[in-house]
Amino acid sequence: MGSPPWRFVPLGRTLLLSMILARLNALGVLILNQIEGFGAFVRFAASGAALTVAAPMRWGRPHLIVPQFFEVGTRSIPVVMLVGAFVGMVLAVEMYGQFAALGQESRIGGVINISVVKQIGPVLAAVMIAGRVGGSFSAQLGTMRVTEQIDAMRAMGVDPIVHLVVPRVVACLLMVPLLTVFSNMLGIVGGYLVTVYGFNVNAREYWEFSARFVDAWDLFTGLFKATIFGLCIGLISTYKGFTCQPGAAGVGRATTDAFVISFIAIIIANFFLATFLKDLGSALFNSTGAATLAG
Repeated sequence: MGSPPWRFVPLGRTLLLSMILARLNALGVLILNQIEGFGAFVRFAASGAALTVAAPMRWGRPHLIVPQFFEVGTRSIPVVMLVGAFVGMVLAVEMYGQFAALGQESRIGGVINISVVKQIGPVLAAVMIAGRVGGSFSAQLGTMRVTEQIDAMRAMGVDPIVHLVVPRVVACLLMVPLLTVFSNMLGIVGGYLVTVYGFNVNAREYWEFSARFVDAWDLFTGLFKATIFGLCIGLISTYKGFTCQPGAAGVGRATTDAFVISFIAIIIANFFLATFLKDLGSALFNSTGAATLAG
């Protein structure tokens, strides 16, 4: 005679419980690996920051820092300027209809320029540099790791962090704000050309409203964001190159991860920086205005 069907119920429950526990275990391992990876990145970033402060004469040698300035800054100017110009032109095309419907087309310059200077210019410039430079850094260092060149440097008593990481991070830290200036300039010019010559808006009114909308704090906000974005790009791309897996597939994965994680970091950092700088600006200028009125 066959076994009663209820005798198979405990076995089925055991298998189901085992599957659930296996999935939970895999999830726990994944979370722990992510925490461990983040801790390793923080340790890597702290080491790079300490060496940057402690040994500027070593990483600042011309043969180390000048090629990185050229790679990050000079070679990125055409791409950044082209993107900035077309962003300003697209903003003018998209905004004109709404402003013209309200009879306020002369005010479009202020909205375009403050959008470019505070938000769109820094973010797009950083994203372009993350794609062009961050991937390049990760591929270079990943190839050196796979071919054991980094291990050879350590064997010869040369600190690879000082010679490979710090110059690249410093170049991103300094060049991204400068490239953002070029992006902003071309974005403003592109918006001006479309608005004034394409839609026949008065040029004097265009610049007058732009001056009313954009002030020094807005310029500082955009450049400060760009500095933080550059730091994120430099640290993430070099870290991914230093920790890539062996083989060509490992280098390719590290390059892809460098861009994707840099992009995510830029977007998240932009949100928190926008919130922080907005509150800081309100506190500073409101307190200054109150003090002026009280005096």
